[in-house]
Amino acid sequence: MFKGLAAQRLLALFVSGWLLFDFPLLGLWDRDAALLGVPLFPAALFILWALLIAVLAWQMERPGQTHQDD
Repeated sequence: MFKGLAAQRLLALFVSGWLLFDFPLLGLWDRDAALLGVPLFPAALFILWALLIAVLAWQMERPGQTHQDD
């Protein structure tokens, strides 16, 4: 179904993002704390979202990787 290591990595990244933004793990950030004046929950959401996008961009733009058009 998913051929190649790149497709498997993208699938693993998708599942990781799904788990990170699911309720049990998001509940860890629901505290009465602040990070540089910003409540912890929205700050954690933004940071996790930005990290997920950065890892996706890094994965897609790695040098030496060939892209196949299906």
